[in-house]
Amino acid sequence: MPAQLQLLYSTSVPAASLPSSAFTTPTCPADVTASAAGRSALERRARLTAKLAKLAATGQLTSLARQIAGLGGCVHPVRLTGHRTRLDSATGEIFDHFDSGRLPAGELLVRCGNRRATRCPACSTVYRYDTYQLIAAGLRGGKTVPTSVAAHPRVFATLTAPGFGPVHNQPDTSRCHCGQVHPDDDPILGTPLDPDRYDYTGAVLWNAHAPALWARFTTHLRREIAKAAGLTQRALRDHATLSYAKVAEYQKRGQVHFHAVIRLDGPTGPTSTPPAWVTVQLLDHAVRAAATRTRVAHEGQPQQPAGHAPGIREAGQGNRPVFRFGRQIDVRAIRGTDFTGGGPVTERHVAGYIAKYATKGAETTTGTLDRRLRLLAELATHDITDHARRMIHTAWHLATNRRHAHLRLRQWAHMLGFRGHFSTRTRHYSTTLAHLRAERTAWRLGRPDTQTPASASAETQAGQTGGSPVGDRAGHSTDLAPGHRNIAGQRVDSDTTLVISHWQYAGTGLLPELAHLADLLAAKRQTRPEQPTRTRRPEHSGDRAGHPVGHSADRLTSAVRAGAVA
Repeated sequence: MPAQLQLLYSTSVPAASLPSSAFTTPTCPADVTASAAGRSALERRARLTAKLAKLAATGQLTSLARQIAGLGGCVHPVRLTGHRTRLDSATGEIFDHFDSGRLPAGELLVRCGNRRATRCPACSTVYRYDTYQLIAAGLRGGKTVPTSVAAHPRVFATLTAPGFGPVHNQPDTSRCHCGQVHPDDDPILGTPLDPDRYDYTGAVLWNAHAPALWARFTTHLRREIAKAAGLTQRALRDHATLSYAKVAEYQKRGQVHFHAVIRLDGPTGPTSTPPAWVTVQLLDHAVRAAATRTRVAHEGQPQQPAGHAPGIREAGQGNRPVFRFGRQIDVRAIRGTDFTGGGPVTERHVAGYIAKYATKGAETTTGTLDRRLRLLAELATHDITDHARRMIHTAWHLATNRRHAHLRLRQWAHMLGFRGHFSTRTRHYSTTLAHLRAERTAWRLGRPDTQTPASASAETQAGQTGGSPVGDRAGHSTDLAPGHRNIAGQRVDSDTTLVISHWQYAGTGLLPELAHLADLLAAKRQTRPEQPTRTRRPEHSGDRAGHPVGHSADRLTSAVRAGAVA
């Protein structure tokens, strides 16, 4: 066995998995069946290692490892086959031609880009960093947003769901209703005290109508702002613009609540100064009034009211369920970064808090699934909480009723009925995730190839033909790079460049030998001694991509803990 492969060899024995899955280290039970499975896994690992040894003997292992490392740790990359050609539209001169068959793996490996930390930790980390930059840019400027936006009135609002029955919680001044004091890691937090009397139907239907509630809330918010200013809604457009960015977070009881950064700008957005009458106090009052007034009626057929959840079904609505927000409405003014310690909520706190929950779904807080169900019988194969199981069953069976057909509850049963976008923003709030990705891709392509380490790049795959990196997204460097070099190494204007490409989906996940190589590379990185880190200046710690979230969000997390459990 070559020496370089021995250095990568890990002593852990992974369990057998599907060809597209990464290997994991199994436990060592004493029964004979598990021992036989362990021997089978060891034999399979030996066969895969032998294949890698043959590649090392032919000199292909280095380039293959470089392409795998270029994924940045993505565990479920998308495999593509095809080609791409760049040529001058005027002269027909071919600048470069790329074929996936010439790559070390024989295919173009594209990062999955999944935001869920339970699905792909590497891609979700990049997504969290981008979300931090997006939120922070709308609070203090940067990334195409002027720095003067930091002086505009803005608040951090939290809108929760109403109650559907008593649950185990952590009151600030007393014990739980069950008479006990629950620690933070108690698994029964958020579960009903009496599951048989808990209104699971109302809970699922409220989640399904939560996106409509948010849309209706923004409409009422504009009305309240115009009313406080003594203007009509049409006249408000000539004086101020409402900008916001919100994220949906699951409470422990399985209900969605919204965190939003709400800002008031001038008539043309963040580049214009808001009028003098626009204050934080006016915005605070408008948010609370709009949240209290917001109501959404069920769009299905009328039915006889059933259930006891407060604020869900109201009289005088033609026996239609009516949904509203809960009584817990929290609105806080956002201050500058110079407020720290026990001071008010700062820009770093808000950006870090929202970015922290941008990669977490119902599976993290409630203990449910992170993927869709094809059959309800699949629940028997998943280890989820009883509370989440009952909510999924409720959503599945409610979908059989024609009055709920438009809610598509079976498709979103794993999300406990919530079918909206987890994160939205207005057009003028700040930059976009696509712009951040394009900037990162342009920066990677702009670096000299000899100085771009493939193992540290999450967006390029080295070892390609012609020395030009191939990006991990078909819409970026593989197809329409903002600028590139021709065969002679000269910069070429993209305005006169014609790109002809054809890509075909080949599968998801690495092949067994490639997954084995990725595990060996990951094991080598974990055993590598840590390098001393440079001391970062405190005032810029929130701007670093490596520190978008952390202790700066802890104080804000503890402040809304009561709303997350109730």
